Amino acid sequence: MSPIPVAQTIASLMPRARQELAELVAFRSVADFSQFPRSESEAAANWVADSLRAEGFQDVALLDTPDGTQSVYGYLPGPEGAPTVLLYAHYDVQPPLDDAAWISPAFELTERNGRWYGRGAADCKGGFIMHLLALRALKADGGVPVGVKVIVEGSEEQGTGGLQQYAEAHPELLAADTIVIGDAGNFRLGLPTVTATLRGMTLVKIKIDTLAGNLHSGMFGGVAPDALAALIRVLDSLRAEDGSTTVDGLASDAVWEGLQYPEAEFRADAKVLDGVGLIGEGTIADRLWARPAVTVLGIDCPPVVGATPSVHASAGALISLRVPPGVDTAEAIKLLEAHLVAHTPWQARLELEVVGQGQPFQADTSSPAYASMAAAMEVAYPGQEMQVSGMGGSIPLCNTLTSLYPQAEMLLIGLSEPEAQIHAVNESVSPEELERLAVAEALFLVNYARSKNV
Repeated sequence: MSPIPVAQTIASLMPRARQELAELVAFRSVADFSQFPRSESEAAANWVADSLRAEGFQDVALLDTPDGTQSVYGYLPGPEGAPTVLLYAHYDVQPPLDDAAWISPAFELTERNGRWYGRGAADCKGGFIMHLLALRALKADGGVPVGVKVIVEGSEEQGTGGLQQYAEAHPELLAADTIVIGDAGNFRLGLPTVTATLRGMTLVKIKIDTLAGNLHSGMFGGVAPDALAALIRVLDSLRAEDGSTTVDGLASDAVWEGLQYPEAEFRADAKVLDGVGLIGEGTIADRLWARPAVTVLGIDCPPVVGATPSVHASAGALISLRVPPGVDTAEAIKLLEAHLVAHTPWQARLELEVVGQGQPFQADTSSPAYASMAAAMEVAYPGQEMQVSGMGGSIPLCNTLTSLYPQAEMLLIGLSEPEAQIHAVNESVSPEELERLAVAEALFLVNYARSKNV
């Protein structure tokens, strides 16, 4: 099978891909039904299911997952003896945030300056379109050389774990020789990249109590223990002077050996204000992909407007700890809890509640699937070699699939390069990137089938 017809077919399919992505983006499929109607997510799920049926998929089903959302499943049989590849994407999206800050409507795919704008265009409705493009090109050029399972999740952005729980209860459903997660992205626009590591994470709520009730700061301040001041001390203990994360007993000196992230590029991508320094030490890649990172996500305390001159009896916070590959999240949680207890001043009462967690992920980049993808990306991106990067975020489903199918190879690719601004206003996708990645995925499936002697 020549790469030229595949690339030509995908190029010819791009107008159709734009129309389909516009239809899919139009669904306000935010899986928080207190903000957006459940019917929007259900309509998006049905659209995905209909698309799979139209491509000849069998056993297409809307899976009612334990978190109250739906994932879409379908199976396309391959030649006798061919390996099976699982393709993943998700149709749920982040809320649009500030509607007024969008240059064009969030749920209306709009072309501007060579990019397609809309919520989910890159993360991850575009990922599903990428899968469709790759499969259609192969079908037009002799057939898909592997068995294909597709799973499109309905609650990835909410992190409620519905698909993870469903997969654990039905372990045979998603079994595959190789898994392609279409929810990552290239390190830079036009630079073909696979993501080999993900940090794990935990969310911990803390509450500090010191008094039976608030007190007048003039009459009692200076002696009565202030819960808000105690909380500030506890939170400050989680960072060194340079901003590095410091959790007692948790290593924070690992080194990233692969693709590096120049500081100037990071500052531009993160939109760091002029003159403001970065935190931590080591390379940017060390800090992002190989080391723990703590973030205070929110604090319960009185706002400035309406504040009274009081010594506060209670204060709380929600803390996120990103856990690097090679560290067990359960052990990191124990260390974090012990640290918080040890650093709570004045014998104040501390309550801790773990409200979320996920294990880090590390792929085997020496596997045949990686070799197949590297060869495919070199064709799809002429003159460029495949790069291997990490990701500071978490995709808990990866760990679920790894535990269920330990022999399966896993690759993470996708459309979320820095210019895509996923999770922010004015999210967009590069149609050229969509086209190239679809070519890469199609050629990968061909190469992978050959590597298995099919």
